[in-house]
Amino acid sequence: MAGQITQRGALSLLLFLAPAVTPTWYTVPRWCYTLNIQDGEATCYSPRGGNYHSTLGTRCDLSCNRGFRLIGRRSVQCLPSRRWSGTAYCRQMRCHTLPFITSGTYTCTNGVLLDSCCDYSCSSGYHLEGDRSRICMEDGQWSGGEPVCVDIDPPKIRCPHSREKMAEPEKLTARVSWNPPLVKDSADGTITRVTLRGPEPGSHFPEGEHVIRYTAYDRAYNRASCKFIVKVQVRRCPTLKPPQRGYLTCTSGGNNYGATCEYHCDGGYERQGTPSRVCQSSRQWSGSPPICTCLLDQFYEKQRLLIISAPDPSNRYYKMQISMLQQSTCGLDLRHVTIIELVGQPPQEVGRIKEQQLSASIIEELRHFQHLTHSYFNMVLIDKQGIDRERYMEPVTPEEIFTFIDDYLLSNQELTQRWQQRDMCE
Repeated sequence: MAGQITQRGALSLLLFLAPAVTPTWYTVPRWCYTLNIQDGEATCYSPRGGNYHSTLGTRCDLSCNRGFRLIGRRSVQCLPSRRWSGTAYCRQMRCHTLPFITSGTYTCTNGVLLDSCCDYSCSSGYHLEGDRSRICMEDGQWSGGEPVCVDIDPPKIRCPHSREKMAEPEKLTARVSWNPPLVKDSADGTITRVTLRGPEPGSHFPEGEHVIRYTAYDRAYNRASCKFIVKVQVRRCPTLKPPQRGYLTCTSGGNNYGATCEYHCDGGYERQGTPSRVCQSSRQWSGSPPICTCLLDQFYEKQRLLIISAPDPSNRYYKMQISMLQQSTCGLDLRHVTIIELVGQPPQEVGRIKEQQLSASIIEELRHFQHLTHSYFNMVLIDKQGIDRERYMEPVTPEEIFTFIDDYLLSNQELTQRWQQRDMCE
């Protein structure tokens, strides 16, 4: 400071002593080098006037163009040392590099320089939340805030086509299979789970319509669903009616494709015709319906029956009874009595009416209907209406049988005929 005062004092003295003489350094046009601020400007004020920008004592104010920041002295002066009192330069203004966002990106108009505008976008399947654009400002900061890409789109799911299937033969269900649904996430491609509401593929489905629903979830817990229909049909034949004086037993559902229905007759009745019928794929029954006829109607219509049962042909009671009846054929004929013999044990059992052999099924029906045992001798007398009128556990004489018939079983017409024919068998 003392040096500066001395210099200024000397300068003042010099001017006072020789006011008409100008110092040499004030007359040199370029005492200091000409200031040239790249990307900026120097505004100078010289003691010699506006046309002088670098003479001694010239003061320059320094500034930078827009987008640049001044580094150094804002104002400098040309010194006697031929140097400026300070230095400065313009540095281009920059914002920090923006970080990339997850599942998204950005593009900028001029990198990280002033006024550069960066536009954000998200990958397919994501939506942008926050500022879509940010601008590099003069303070070196970006406008706004950092946005985020959010997965709000549900996955894409496509179910199999609906399907229809016929139930299998003799079943009321059908086995139905399908491929799993096609699932794709619209964002990062990650599917966390797929749930099924309904039976698994390959299950047996009952008759009717069944809704199968799949739901897919992505990592962001978005979900999407699809559904399809499984329809199972059962081929059915018309419902069969049981035979008169009989009943039906059917397999499976009773009238579905493949079901078999067997015809049965009530006690005392015999089935005539097809024993069973099958529901066919054409929805029609095979064969034709049988009928149930009275078991005793086939044994000489309008006859009384005397059924004799014995465990074997050598049975003493059986041999005695047959011997007595063989000697009374006339009396039996007059009273319309037919003898049926059931002798022996299955499968060698024999049934006959005189010389006519009976089938095993008829023998079984007769025994079942009349409650006749194989174990011992027993005999039953049946009237013309098929009613059990008398039972015998031991042999009886023909006269006892005739007396019972004459007293209890003959109609008025038969009584009149019996009186007219009273001497025919003597």
